[in-house]
Amino acid sequence: MIPRIILAVSALATVARSSQPGAPAPVAAPMRDLEWGQINFIHTTDIHGWLGGHLQEAQYSADWGDYISFTSHMRQKADEKGVDLLVIDTGDRIEGNGLYDSSTPKGKYSYDIFGEQTIDALCIGNHELYQEASVDREHNTTVPRFKHSYIASNVDYIEPETGNQIPQAQRYIKFTTKKLNYTIVALGFLFDFDRNANNSVVQPVAEAMKQEWFQTAIREKPDLFLVVGHVGLRMKEFEEIFKVIRDQNWYTPIAFFGGHAHVRDARKFDDQAFAIASGRYFETIGWMSIDGIKKKNGKEVSAEATATFKRRYIDNNLFGLHYHTGLNETTFPTEHGRNVSAMITAGRKALNLDESFGCAPQDLWMSRAPYPSNNSIFSWLETQVLPDSIVNEERKNASRLAIVNTGAIRFDIFQGAFTRDSTYLISPFVSKFNYVADVPYAVAAKVIELLNSGGPVFGHGTPLDTKYLTIPEQVAPSTFLEEIWHSEAAAEPVVPLHVDEDTQQKPLSGGEKAKGKTKGANTNAEDPKLVGGYTTRDDLGEDGDDAVHSPITFYAVPNCIQAKINFPAAPAPPAPPVDPEKVDLVFIDYVQPWIITALKFSGGDYGTDDVKVYSNSTLTDVIAGWVKGHWGKDC
Repeated sequence: MIPRIILAVSALATVARSSQPGAPAPVAAPMRDLEWGQINFIHTTDIHGWLGGHLQEAQYSADWGDYISFTSHMRQKADEKGVDLLVIDTGDRIEGNGLYDSSTPKGKYSYDIFGEQTIDALCIGNHELYQEASVDREHNTTVPRFKHSYIASNVDYIEPETGNQIPQAQRYIKFTTKKLNYTIVALGFLFDFDRNANNSVVQPVAEAMKQEWFQTAIREKPDLFLVVGHVGLRMKEFEEIFKVIRDQNWYTPIAFFGGHAHVRDARKFDDQAFAIASGRYFETIGWMSIDGIKKKNGKEVSAEATATFKRRYIDNNLFGLHYHTGLNETTFPTEHGRNVSAMITAGRKALNLDESFGCAPQDLWMSRAPYPSNNSIFSWLETQVLPDSIVNEERKNASRLAIVNTGAIRFDIFQGAFTRDSTYLISPFVSKFNYVADVPYAVAAKVIELLNSGGPVFGHGTPLDTKYLTIPEQVAPSTFLEEIWHSEAAAEPVVPLHVDEDTQQKPLSGGEKAKGKTKGANTNAEDPKLVGGYTTRDDLGEDGDDAVHSPITFYAVPNCIQAKINFPAAPAPPAPPVDPEKVDLVFIDYVQPWIITALKFSGGDYGTDDVKVYSNSTLTDVIAGWVKGHWGKDC
């Protein structure tokens, strides 16, 4: 049955702008209702510090205070309906926004802001583990704040005082729901991450499941297994967990909540096991409901018991949040929500995040424009930013190749003010630039091809799989997206079936003409134009998005880009270009393991001892410096 779709226009007059100053008001859209069940879940993942919402994108402009108001009202609605509601978060709460990244220490404001939410189950993400300092802050701040709901099934912490290896948090939790008294066993996993800081340990999921605590957990005979994980729904780790739980519990429903891949997605493992992933960057609030759960009362559930799963992907804006709660500008904000919004405003002001570094003359897209092209952020980096900025004064006369992985860029640039905050939205990482000096050009020139094509040394499943160099949306896509990328038309622009072109979204402050009739929408000439956005296709169908959008075209991107800098001047045609004999091979330090391997495979005898620091500037610094020097401040 197609869920009821309502063109919610009449409420537009009462929709407020986001709680954050300067954020645009959301745009009217046809809406699909939330479908309630006996147990209902609200889910966030991969927030990456975007607690203030999207200040240049109307459809994602609600902030964490608005979200707190929303969950408060939804809990009240659940109580009134006599059903249960749980709030979930699945990691990567840090790195990617000035509110986290620009403070000293990092997260000075954001940990307290995030901690104002009541969360029933949460786990860690890989970004909490890259740096020793962030590992410490997670263990000493977030874990104790959520001591009854934080689950770390395969992550350990190394105590600095003793060197002891201890669980980051409890391995699993067992609890009874508030209204219907369902027994739930909840697990919390991270994928098999191996680039974590030395004060943390990530156990492979398969190994963790052999341990006594896990074998005890899967024999608890709950009414529902809840698996929260910083794991893409199509990654092997969820497959492994599902199979082990299902082998022991043939008919018990299992609800998976994933992340990491930065996409909206839902996956069906079997008739009694479903998973949802709820996007990225606080653009999406996920909704899952489960009906038909049979209480076991200490016995094994029967084969006749059949649970039904529903899902919805909620655009994070006040128009939708008002719609789903049945409230308005006056009745929606709670006192707690207002206070948290004020915390965000104060933090942003203290960090001077709205300071303008320049005025972007155009939109620059990660994957809404083909690469190479004038509208591609990667072409902009390759042809303008890197050639002007990657220079070591002691080596400035040397020809050089500068390599940056596309995964180092996390967001688009919108025409208009480019602020201090923008620099962290685009590239929040602390990676700096290293180099190998005087590499024969014939060897160095082969590196970029290997990084982008993979080859036998970088094949799928190898320790240095090149998929970890690209944007998260391409690391573990759903089968629907893979079908597109591997189609004969892959070189042409394609419409995403389950992901908003990897977020490369235009500022959604105005409508875009629909490219085709949207499933279930009854539109007419008087209806507003559909706003471009997510048009999700997943294992449950094509009606998951709460707001009906027009689809957005997107393009696949390479793993890495390369800039040629200070090369010999090209001779007059028809003479061929002159290549340098040797080059300095400069690269962002994250990609060093791939660079060294590629050099060896290309005929170069190089190791880590040949690598030196080229620049102590981060890519964030490089971009900010270039913008200040090239884009005027007046918009």
